[in-house]
Amino acid sequence: QVQVVESGGGSVQAGGSLTLSCAVSGRYAYSTPTIGWFRQAPGKEREGVASIYLAGDITYYADSVKGRFTISQDGAEETVYLRMDSLKPEDTAMYYCAAGRGFLRDGMWDDRSYYRSWGQGTQVTVSA
Repeated sequence: QVQVVESGGGSVQAGGSLTLSCAVSGRYAYSTPTIGWFRQAPGKEREGVASIYLAGDITYYADSVKGRFTISQDGAEETVYLRMDSLKPEDTAMYYCAAGRGFLRDGMWDDRSYYRSWGQGTQVTVSA
């Protein structure tokens, strides 16, 4: 079972940057996972932010973060990063990392039902 643990959240002013980390551990009982970043603001649904398929470095992004956020991995399939630049107050949320089974293509990567393991979340707060 794959486990994931997030870190790196914090408070920043609008226009600033933060990098979140997702430590990936455990055995792959099936194929190499897709790691997704999701976020949930108070009173809103959890939404997909970005994902990366660890075996092929295939990435997807939500339209709201394209050009500002970058998802990457360390090459050893042990840590996934979410670099967030040009942060806006509307990026304020609890950010979660999750592991999904195999390759999750466009149309699947942002569907929470495809993810089996979730972290506890890390808070990101962007002030105006």
